[in-house]
Amino acid sequence: QSQRRGGPRADMVPEIAAAVGFVSSLLRTRGCVSEQQLQVFSGALREALAEHYKHHWFPEKPFKGSGYRCIRINHKMDPIISKAASQIGLSLPQLYQLLPSELTLWVDPYEVSYRIGEDGSICVLYEATATKPVSSYGMLTCKNQMMFGRTSPSKNYIMTVSS
Repeated sequence: QSQRRGGPRADMVPEIAAAVGFVSSLLRTRGCVSEQQLQVFSGALREALAEHYKHHWFPEKPFKGSGYRCIRINHKMDPIISKAASQIGLSLPQLYQLLPSELTLWVDPYEVSYRIGEDGSICVLYEATATKPVSSYGMLTCKNQMMFGRTSPSKNYIMTVSS
């Protein structure tokens, strides 16, 4: 707790909570999953992400390991999501019906963002108020690399985020 003021945080709690809340809200909007199932799914996903990121979390270099922490659905289900969904009895075909076929979720220290579709806008779900280390600015991140690699003009999407 004494690290919270000024220095970098070592915990991933707010970032993981934002990612889990987002994926859970996608499942909730379809109305096919009960609140109890969502709680079990959220807990399983939270634990799986914390375990997966444990040795790949660098608050002093927020973009280091970004690719490893990226949750991806691109006509293939991310194994971490499918494992958490199996805890509540959701099959892969059900997951494909409930979640977007193209979803990228970046979970980095101080920022969680997502994109739906290959050419969709990147939307920030969580951004820490703590100042990011200056060294992270100007680096080519996972997100920027995808933006630079684009050859076609991006399509316009209207994104709504409700709290």
